Amino acid sequence: MKKIVSLAIAASAIAFPTAAFAQDSQADVTIGASVGLHDLGIADEAEDEFGVAVDDSAEIYGAFISVDFPVGENLFAGVEGNVHLASGPLDADYGASARFGFLTENGSKIYVRGGYQFVEIDALGALGLDEDDLPAGFDEDDFNETVDDYLVGVGVDFPVGESVMLRANVDTISFDTLRGTVGVGFRF
Repeated sequence: MKKIVSLAIAASAIAFPTAAFAQDSQADVTIGASVGLHDLGIADEAEDEFGVAVDDSAEIYGAFISVDFPVGENLFAGVEGNVHLASGPLDADYGASARFGFLTENGSKIYVRGGYQFVEIDALGALGLDEDDLPAGFDEDDFNETVDDYLVGVGVDFPVGESVMLRANVDTISFDTLRGTVGVGFRF
């Protein structure tokens, strides 16, 4: 959890100066909130290998910041950071990615992205248990693990007015998980 708080503070420290910079440049800065579903893709394997039923889907909710720059008449490149809290088998996920895409005539952005993502797994949550269900001598931290790997995905941002946008993304982490998010952002 300390990592998430530190990341949120760092993102805020970057977001406000970046937004001010965008006022004087061609940068397109968006700060927003997102919700979604992150499927770890382990339920079938856990059932087959160990005979254990697990909940491998987590609702996620959090924030993102993206900065895009034009690299041609209809092309853009940029970076994005995200942080999400989660339920069930996940405590959180967070990371950063590069974006490259196409800007349509109405201002929509269609893009691919690649980056790196950290996922904090809560094995107790995946099994439907909590700390009260643990045997003596164990605590919740014995069942938590942070894994990390590359992220690839696709997305689209739709403008709604001059400074508001809606978005949808589908990502995978090392082609093992599937994560879909939707969100709303404010452009500066």
